[in-house]
Amino acid sequence: MYELFLKIVELVNTFGYLGIFLMTFIESTFIPIPAEITLIPAGYLINKGEMNFYLVWLVSICGTLCGSILNYYIAASVGRHILLKYGKYFFIDERKLTKIESFFTDHGAISTFTGRLLPGLKHFISFPAGLAKMDLRVFCIYTTLGGLIWCFILLMLGYLIGQNEKLIAKYLKDINYIIIASVAVIVATYIWYKRKRKRY
Repeated sequence: MYELFLKIVELVNTFGYLGIFLMTFIESTFIPIPAEITLIPAGYLINKGEMNFYLVWLVSICGTLCGSILNYYIAASVGRHILLKYGKYFFIDERKLTKIESFFTDHGAISTFTGRLLPGLKHFISFPAGLAKMDLRVFCIYTTLGGLIWCFILLMLGYLIGQNEKLIAKYLKDINYIIIASVAVIVATYIWYKRKRKRY
């Protein structure tokens, strides 16, 4: 596995910042390539002085945002039509689709931000936002915030323990647990705040 890591490091180094942009762009579309494949080796290269932290962070956030916007526009333009046509195979009908759209109209910002952080969900969170035609400016702000946090975590992980596969697996697992717990707290606080506002 260490040899595989070195090959990925070499690949990231060869394609440089453009490669990081393209990989994070793809990772944020419907193709579920984990960002860890690119950003942890990039963090390792930052530690070795071969890449600049701020430039890597910037291009990875830009890649994340651009890939998410592509998903958003696909969903906004043809998503509803496709789901109405083939949604029955996934137990989605027009009533459920309308509920999804209504939910994102009301709670799109918090859903986009937390969805960008959650493992397994971050690849697809842009689709319901696009279906609901969520305000694009708001979508971009909260996608960027979520991407900023996740990219920073992966780069720091690569910077600190880039070569140690066992430690990376352990810390990624721990980080995901922390993120899930943090998201649960954020969502609970959001629900409490919304209910409080309704009472007044």
